Amino acid sequence: MKKLLLTAAITLAMPFAAHAGSDFVEGDATFAGEAELGATLTTGNTDTSSLKARLALKQELGNWENQYVLEGLYKEDTEEVTAKRYFLGVQGDYQINDISYLFANTNYEVDPFTGYDFTSTTSAGYGYRFIDTERMSLKAEAGPGYIYQQLDDETALAEGYDSDDSVVVHAVVDFQTKVGESSKFQQKFVADWGEKLDGRSETSLTANIIGALAMKFAVIVRYNSDPLDDKKSTDTETNMTLLYSF
Repeated sequence: MKKLLLTAAITLAMPFAAHAGSDFVEGDATFAGEAELGATLTTGNTDTSSLKARLALKQELGNWENQYVLEGLYKEDTEEVTAKRYFLGVQGDYQINDISYLFANTNYEVDPFTGYDFTSTTSAGYGYRFIDTERMSLKAEAGPGYIYQQLDDETALAEGYDSDDSVVVHAVVDFQTKVGESSKFQQKFVADWGEKLDGRSETSLTANIIGALAMKFAVIVRYNSDPLDDKKSTDTETNMTLLYSF
């Protein structure tokens, strides 16, 4: 119950404000988004399939800049599921001025291959834009948070407990830069440090194909400093997807 109340409180703390005025969404629009999709299918001596999908939305509401992310990954090899991950995230940024903001976010992730039924993370804090130009941006965020992880039944029986929770320090570093006139490079680090360290690094290169359509190559590394028994501390994911901006 504690985790549900904390998650709900911070989510509801993202209010609707009165008037807009930032460059979070290009031009005069107050809403924008990206849809990403990649898939592979192999048949014959080896039957494999994989699907990667992501939807990211951005919204301006007065002094608030809100972000919504929905991701899914599914892989199957000879009728055996080898990867399955779903992620839902919401973040609201309240703009103090052009370079400073306060943030509040909540994330929910399902990844049964980690030994957990789900992981829920909620945090709030301060963000600062070190660089914010047309070609390059660098921002960082830091603040307190709370993480709750529910073990699956098999793991809970083996470990002797059914959940983990911890107060954490949440930190993000996000760097983006244009490469030429039609490509963009991004490096993002996310860390939650409490009783253990949960980290995520995403390195990506996006190249425009035509109009709003682009190709994206990304390498995602997830790290857990204290994994459950028989689980590895590092997961790596490499994707090639089509990306459509709207």
